[in-house]
Amino acid sequence: MAEPNRLQITAASPDPALLTLPWHLPLEEWPDSVLAALPRGISRHVVRFVRLSGRVIAVKEIGETVAHREYELLRQLSRIDVPSVEPVGVITGRRSLDGEPLTPALVTEHLAFSLPYRALFSQYLRPDTATRLIDALAVLLVRLHLHGFYWGDVSLSNTLFRRDAGAFAAYLVDAETGDLHDRLSDGQRAYDLEIARVNVIGEMMDLEAGEILDSPIDTITVGEMLVVRYEELWQELTTSEWFEPGELWRVEARINRLNDLGFDVGELDMSTDIDGTRIRIQPKVVDAGHHHRRLMRLTGLDVQENQARRLLNDLDSYRVEFDRQGEDEEFAAHDWLTNVFEPAIRAVPRELRGKLEPAEIFHELLEHRWFKSQEANRDLPMNEVVRTYVDEVLRHRPDEQAVLGLDTMTLQAISDEDDELIG
Repeated sequence: MAEPNRLQITAASPDPALLTLPWHLPLEEWPDSVLAALPRGISRHVVRFVRLSGRVIAVKEIGETVAHREYELLRQLSRIDVPSVEPVGVITGRRSLDGEPLTPALVTEHLAFSLPYRALFSQYLRPDTATRLIDALAVLLVRLHLHGFYWGDVSLSNTLFRRDAGAFAAYLVDAETGDLHDRLSDGQRAYDLEIARVNVIGEMMDLEAGEILDSPIDTITVGEMLVVRYEELWQELTTSEWFEPGELWRVEARINRLNDLGFDVGELDMSTDIDGTRIRIQPKVVDAGHHHRRLMRLTGLDVQENQARRLLNDLDSYRVEFDRQGEDEEFAAHDWLTNVFEPAIRAVPRELRGKLEPAEIFHELLEHRWFKSQEANRDLPMNEVVRTYVDEVLRHRPDEQAVLGLDTMTLQAISDEDDELIG
């Protein structure tokens, strides 16, 4: 007689709908009726995407000990606001109808509007895609290291990317090899960075061998680029500087550089040398999200860092245009949101709003308005350019709310179809 199924769900806020999923079947055999129509990327484990309670979750079959460990690590990363997928729970005690034990599963939230790196190396993007992805990965790795997180398997494959006003924001997906410490040693950071360099070079070589790259790329240079960008950013965030008493303006310049990189400065550790002729400054970096937090405070919009920077620039232009620099910033921000941002997004046909996040659509609208204004040799209002942006740009983009990991053949088929439409 088969042993009864004793399914166990470990979750901070368990969703009862999880019990309705076919846990008695191996993940590879789950029926299409429960799966989300999202193409899968490369993974060392079996992964499926499932629609549940009006959202999409990712289910990954993995050993019980590793599943619980990764679940706890992802919860810790979420608490310290590091860009990573949100953990939902761990499913154990799975058995087939015949009583055979099945592999436990880790459940995470699907990161909406995110793309794996293989899907980004297509004809949709500019030739500098590799540079922008490497920059995003470097920022993510620095943020993790600042929090004392050793990744252990840094790679493009273990990262998801969201568009961020022409750049990308990177999110950690796979934390099973990671470990959280109070502080990382220089050796731990260096080893993590070396793993990243080797993995990125290997992944770029794989794309090259698969003829996915549109143009020749020096794969070794891409890997070295990650090291350079990481070290530049780490130095800017952590290095102490000496100033003469008459050079205190350099303190503000240092803070502005950190803000431009998207990092807030919580406090400054300042000290003078013995004779008081020089001042040493060590910034206490809070975390990335300077512009994000400012925009959230002013408008309630929760967007990526570069998107926030771009929207704030438009808000500042709005204040100048209507001579509102002298009034309370919150009032001007409310009017900008009501009279500029929201009408522009509502003007986009509902069926096309899943193409990109609203903030990314607005960013592209600003870009489109600039080009059209150049052509017309006059400043065009937003309502004049929304229609041409929708018809000339947005309609021909893939639906990024649904794309999660297109294989090469699917990418090429969509690219060919779009080329015919545009041509």
